[in-house]
Amino acid sequence: MEDVVGYTDAFVICSGQNARHVQAIAEEVELVLKHDEGLLPKGGEGRREGDWILLDFLDCVVHVFTPDMRDYYRLEQLWGDVPRLELDLDAHPSVAAG
Repeated sequence: MEDVVGYTDAFVICSGQNARHVQAIAEEVELVLKHDEGLLPKGGEGRREGDWILLDFLDCVVHVFTPDMRDYYRLEQLWGDVPRLELDLDAHPSVAAG
């Protein structure tokens, strides 16, 4: 992302099954980054609604969607010319278990 936009180095895009699952994923991301890296988001939106939660960690912006919202906004297509990196979630036990 750093070659395309000036406000972040990376987007993390993921989905939960429903609004409550999206909220739980976003909470877990915040907890793990706070515990492991001492990072707190500098901003965030959508926590109450839970269909699209955005967590801004400056260098990385995390997007957690419900399936319908992810299909609607299609960020992967919007930023299609940006290189993608697939992550192995099994590498982090607390993420894989959630």
